[in-house]
Amino acid sequence: MKSEQYLVPGVSCQHCVHAVTSEVSKLEGVQRVQVNLENKLVTVEHTEGVSSARIVAAIKEAGYDEVTPVGA
Repeated sequence: MKSEQYLVPGVSCQHCVHAVTSEVSKLEGVQRVQVNLENKLVTVEHTEGVSSARIVAAIKEAGYDEVTPVGA
């Protein structure tokens, strides 16, 4: 199991939490998605088969164009 974080400056409300969680959770292998509104961080726990690029694409699909992997 891997855990990765992404900085998403556009997340600001519960609707944002739902949108990001819903899109990222659709990816096969994603076990957990947590959105921290205060820090603008999305934490994704997933199996080895889920690439960072797929997670970024899912966050962008949710409507957030600015997505930066943390610690990459």
